[in-house]
Amino acid sequence: MSRGIQHPIRGLFLRSYLSQVSRDKLPDVGSEYEGDGGTVMDAVEFVLQNFTEMNKLWVRMQHQGPAREKEKREKERSELRDLVGKNLHVLSQIEGVDLEMYKDIVLPRVLEQVVNCKDELAQYYLMDCIIQVFPDDYHLQTLETLLGACPQLQPTVDIKTVMSQLMERLSNYASLSPEVMPEFLQVEAFTKLSSAIVRVIEAQPDMPLVGAISLHVSLLTFTLRVHPDRLDYVDQVLGACVKKLSGKGKVEESKATKQIVALLSAPLEKYNDVMTALKLTNYPKVLEHLDYATNKVMAGVIIQSIMKNTTCISTADKVEALFELIKGLIKDITGAPSVDELDEEDFKEEQNLVARLVHMLVNEDQEEMFKLVRALQTQEGEGEEGPVTPKKIFQFLHQTVEALATVPAPELALRLYLQCAEAANDCDIEPVAYEFFTQAFILYEEEIADSKAQVTAIHLIIGTLQRITVFGVENRDTLTHKATGYSAKLLKKQDQCKAVYVCSHLFWVEDEGGVKDGERVLLCLKRAIRIANAAQQMANVTRGNSGPATLFVEILNKYLYFFEKGNPQITSNLIRDLIELIATEMQSENASQDPSVDAFFASTLRYIQFQKQKGGALGEKYDAIQA
Repeated sequence: MSRGIQHPIRGLFLRSYLSQVSRDKLPDVGSEYEGDGGTVMDAVEFVLQNFTEMNKLWVRMQHQGPAREKEKREKERSELRDLVGKNLHVLSQIEGVDLEMYKDIVLPRVLEQVVNCKDELAQYYLMDCIIQVFPDDYHLQTLETLLGACPQLQPTVDIKTVMSQLMERLSNYASLSPEVMPEFLQVEAFTKLSSAIVRVIEAQPDMPLVGAISLHVSLLTFTLRVHPDRLDYVDQVLGACVKKLSGKGKVEESKATKQIVALLSAPLEKYNDVMTALKLTNYPKVLEHLDYATNKVMAGVIIQSIMKNTTCISTADKVEALFELIKGLIKDITGAPSVDELDEEDFKEEQNLVARLVHMLVNEDQEEMFKLVRALQTQEGEGEEGPVTPKKIFQFLHQTVEALATVPAPELALRLYLQCAEAANDCDIEPVAYEFFTQAFILYEEEIADSKAQVTAIHLIIGTLQRITVFGVENRDTLTHKATGYSAKLLKKQDQCKAVYVCSHLFWVEDEGGVKDGERVLLCLKRAIRIANAAQQMANVTRGNSGPATLFVEILNKYLYFFEKGNPQITSNLIRDLIELIATEMQSENASQDPSVDAFFASTLRYIQFQKQKGGALGEKYDAIQA
């Protein structure tokens, strides 16, 4: 009766019913129907014949009815596809279908029907069914036969999805069952998959670029999961992708570029080591085909991988290779926007990312480490010839900070010049330290105009100069004179006063062998008092009151510091006079009331009283102060 029904839909349902009612009556190994009811071969033949006829009926459905209803028919066909696929499921459940029978009879017959039906929907669905219903080990042992059908499918079939699903199943099989790994090598799974992809791409010349790249992404994913130790396989996949991209220039299609990024990101995610990616000769060749924007994105991914995995870069040639990969962030490559079109915030973020790479340069050998830093700066990898000396290192530092000053970033450059001066002091190289200070003063004079920035800069200069011990008398006098001169020229009187009394520390250094010039300390403090008086007078003129006496109390504390340190010029009489001056200022009618200043002054007086009560040599000195 099934053969007599030729109407596609009726025939499909009738044969589906036949398949359902006969399912548990097929002669299978160990079943009650084996023997008199037939053999396993009879059961397989019955299911295969039913599958063939049902597929023919299913394909014929597209030709029933007028052309205007084709879309409706395709929808109906899609809904009925499971009726056909159930036959393959029945085949997979027959216990007697072993690997030999599957390889010699079942798979060839099914694939013959799939290829010969020449229907896009049927071919895609049935290939998917084959991959899903039969065991993984069967797929592995019949890989060549299964892949051989792929190039013969219709050009419109989504073959990339079919092959991707096959590779995913096989890689999952390898991951869950490590003992089968020798089988993958024995059947040369990678070689067969790689060759099949090439044949599929050749058989479908109209395949979109994104489809071809997707196939390579799937193959690379398979390779990284099944053969992670075979870098030659990984590089071979990248090479095949380069071959496909050759002659196409920069890829601009967004979907294709996303697939290329996925292809390049996969090794980084698998190995957690950019150094491994640097061993892949075809990796930079694939990067060449990314447009400017995507190239920058990929460069960012590479740097973030280095930071995340704390990947150390130990040789100059690796620095070269790395910079070749991230050149989208450090050079103007094809497609780069003009300076006016750059987003300043994005640009700063990208450059900060690149700058962080310097912390990943690690080599225990001093000379090699210097070559690494030179390679990072010049991107040439050419280290200085001969042994590395402090002089060469300081020359390199000078060039680097000088370049930063021209950006311009004068405030940062000034800080770095002062740090370099301290480093030269530690190396006991006076001329180099003096040169760095000279450059810092030049930056202060010519580039730093903002008053707040000037205050910060002069305090940095004073603090650094105080710690320097390498200078002779002449050089130190020159620099301290400059520092005190600039302090007295700050815009605000309050800032002048604070900078000048801080300069007093330049003439009294407690370190062994440090300068101790009591007279010049006193001169600085007296000058600070004059400036504080001038600030009070200006406040009285402009605001009608003399303002708080904070500056005087701060200067008093400086007097007490040098008094304790044994500066003979700071006497108890001077301290007593200053205390009386502060008291007078705070009690005058024009003084503004500020509780914090009152508390500061009271705390200072309590400290004096505490030292008196404490006794000892210092207590005796404080007894002379009548507060």
